[in-house]
Amino acid sequence: MPEPTHTPAPDKQRPHPHPATLRRLEQSSGKLAAAALARMGEQLPWYRAMPPENRSWIGLVAQAGIAAFTEWFRHPETPQAISTDVFGTAPRELTRAVTLRQTVEMVRTTIEVVESAIDEVAAPGDEGVLREALLVYAREIAFATAQVYAQAAEARGAWDARLESLVVNAVLSGEADEGAVSRAAALGWNSPDHVAVVLGTAPDGDNELTVEAIRRAARHARLQVLTGVLGNRLVVVAGGSDDPLHMAKSLIGPFAPGPVVAGPVVGDLLSATRSARAAAAGLKACAAWPDAPRPVLADDLLPERAMAGDATARTLLVEEIYRPLQEAGAALLETLSVYLEQASSLEGAARMLFVHPNTVRYRLRRVTDVTGWSPSDVRSAFTLRVALILGRLADGGGRL
Repeated sequence: MPEPTHTPAPDKQRPHPHPATLRRLEQSSGKLAAAALARMGEQLPWYRAMPPENRSWIGLVAQAGIAAFTEWFRHPETPQAISTDVFGTAPRELTRAVTLRQTVEMVRTTIEVVESAIDEVAAPGDEGVLREALLVYAREIAFATAQVYAQAAEARGAWDARLESLVVNAVLSGEADEGAVSRAAALGWNSPDHVAVVLGTAPDGDNELTVEAIRRAARHARLQVLTGVLGNRLVVVAGGSDDPLHMAKSLIGPFAPGPVVAGPVVGDLLSATRSARAAAAGLKACAAWPDAPRPVLADDLLPERAMAGDATARTLLVEEIYRPLQEAGAALLETLSVYLEQASSLEGAARMLFVHPNTVRYRLRRVTDVTGWSPSDVRSAFTLRVALILGRLADGGGRL
């Protein structure tokens, strides 16, 4: 007769290969958790300095870790959801209060405590088995720790990106308020004294890579930035320097080919909407100056902006060039006008004005002192000419 066959007992009825060690491990779990917390208090200054609530959460994590190891040892062949078993006992906010480095120190301390107790916990002859199980578990808990912090970082990064996009959009649309300032502060914006907006075309491809490239360039230049891609525009709100051209040059690398315009420096994030408007108007007007430098200041595009319909540029040209010349005396306005009409000829202007060329030369130097624009420079002469036209229109009752 054939020998009878025996059906294996279900897993739940199968005896554990090391029942004595399992039993002693279960009985020692509370003692091991207490020993782990005591050692953290002795060896980890950051743990001692934490608020009681956070220390209590860490205590629960340590207890859950030892309990999960016990369950691991009970069913070594069954996959264990370590991240849920261990880190699920603490609130998600704990990943902000406890850094990854601190968590690694906490896990290492707990593992060391259990390892030091192996000879006491394991039944005679099971020391090697328990030590090997602990090594495997330590590897898995390390992976679980990395996963928890990676997920938290991804979630925080996605939230920060949305928050940053809201701030940048508020600045660009002229809707920046105290709420935008608070959101910027949550992103690490330290309210620098000098702020400027830089605009250009965003490159094709992953916007996140573009934003990260801007951040790397900002760290290298020691600038603070809030940045984002809005449509086809790459927008950077930069702070930390009183030279907008320097900031633009430091951050220009990630921009796509084409014009890059830096708005004027303002005093804070709320005022950055003014810098953003100037940069946006300059970007629109850049097509009228094909040979414009890259990057270019929005204020260097005042004549093109004025012709493109920018009321702010027209007002600036009148108030910062025409009015100061008018207040400095009729001779300066007349000399500048004649000089420009005579194709920037000193002798021609002198003949028309019935004065010596040196007198014309002196008056033109005064024009430069008063306005900051030199009539002998072709580009500056163009700006001065547009300012004269707009000023005369304003004086004649024309619309700016």
